[in-house]
Amino acid sequence: MSLTPSAAMAVVLGAALTAWPVEPAYFVPSHRLPGIGAGRQELTEETLARRTEAMVQSQTFSIMREPQALAGARRIWGDDLQRLFQDAERKSGFPAAVLQAIAYLESWGNAKAESPAGPRGIMQIAEATGKRMGLRIVYSVRHQTTKTKTAVRDKHGKLVYRTVRHKTTYTVLVRDDRLKPEKAIPAAAQYLAGLEQRLGGRDWAIWAYHCGEGCIADIRSIARAAQLPGYPPATVTAVFFGCSPVWNRALYQALHAQMERDYSPTYWFRVMRAQQLLRMYLDDPVEFQDVVEEYKYRTDSTQRAPDRLSAWLKPQDLIYETSDATHSDGSKLVRAPDDPDFLGYRVAAPPAAENGNGYPAALPSTIGTLAYIAFETRRLYEAMRAAEEFVPLDVTALFLPKNGRPGDGAGGARAPDHASGQVFDISVARLPAGERECLRFVLDDLGWSGHLGFIEDGKQTLHIGCSPSSRDFFASVFEEEQTALRNKSAPAVSPATPGAGERR
Repeated sequence: MSLTPSAAMAVVLGAALTAWPVEPAYFVPSHRLPGIGAGRQELTEETLARRTEAMVQSQTFSIMREPQALAGARRIWGDDLQRLFQDAERKSGFPAAVLQAIAYLESWGNAKAESPAGPRGIMQIAEATGKRMGLRIVYSVRHQTTKTKTAVRDKHGKLVYRTVRHKTTYTVLVRDDRLKPEKAIPAAAQYLAGLEQRLGGRDWAIWAYHCGEGCIADIRSIARAAQLPGYPPATVTAVFFGCSPVWNRALYQALHAQMERDYSPTYWFRVMRAQQLLRMYLDDPVEFQDVVEEYKYRTDSTQRAPDRLSAWLKPQDLIYETSDATHSDGSKLVRAPDDPDFLGYRVAAPPAAENGNGYPAALPSTIGTLAYIAFETRRLYEAMRAAEEFVPLDVTALFLPKNGRPGDGAGGARAPDHASGQVFDISVARLPAGERECLRFVLDDLGWSGHLGFIEDGKQTLHIGCSPSSRDFFASVFEEEQTALRNKSAPAVSPATPGAGERR
């Protein structure tokens, strides 16, 4: 989920430098990412646009991790499908580029695609929706006769066997226009054009295509009551970024429920990125192939990459074979500072050196990521005004060499990631419920901005790493953290008392 270099640079250069009214007694980085966590309450039109573009770019992983990404682009740009998309645009007025992107995401251009949930065809249309579109979906009633031998007694009481016939009725699908692109594509185009007219926006029409008009009606009803400064709930992006666990909580809970169900609130962003990627395939096939390679699952290219970290961490990143790597002259690992109240996180004591299992050390960008997450979580939690005090985040694993014992540190299965020095684990077991909610929201927010990825490793542990394009930014946060700690520990200097003969 990495940003393009230009997008990443725009985010870094646009880091918020807002001063706190009263400086808190904990680490506050001067470089801050706009609109994250509690910063959503300070959204400007410019920040909203920046967050929207970052969110669109972050969908690259969701799309390109699929083994069908390249073959799907080839199918979408095939001559036969192109004629259908262009004809559908001429008749409906709905853009062919958006239709292509939806077909790409829904089926990878496969006319015979079937979802276990029921939707079928190139546009993945549900049966009830297909009938509303005017597509013919016809079933035929058929009968089947089976014979069984049943033991019965005749009039003399003798056991005999008789053949019994059973007639069963069943239905079979004999025609399904959803599986015919020449029917499904124009029908979907007319349906989307109608949604756009009824809902008053193409972005809402695209979202409704994924989750249905009832879902959109519920979301918009809640959004109308929300306080969105400067942004009436007229766009998907204003609604998506216009809430948090603290601010417009009802809207946040509604969106969270939809995310848990089918990720539909992110669908418009995904369609926008699919448009860009399909255009890239046409204009610059080499660049498109490079993106495919970047997100390919190297362990098994026939499978989709299971998480962002599996795409971001390359074999050459897993360079620390032994615990001695933390002490070698060439090591770039640094020890994590220990000041829970000031930094907002607590690093678990290192295991005994003879076990060789790990040390509280990592790359500067990794520790900077941790410090930034702790800062944004505490800032949001304070805005929540919860009764419980902020509990420093428990970091249960940082560096873990390749020769560490299986099962130690990061839950065993993820231990190899820790040999990179680029990931860490946080336990949420001790956190108050409100703080845990704030932490998850901040992680999602940073993920949607393309800055990090995280995985639930069991019920209580989060496995986290920043994106390659964000390492420089978080390394700068680490340098700020070091400076803040030095200034904090420096002895106070009292004004000198003027000596005799000196003027006051």
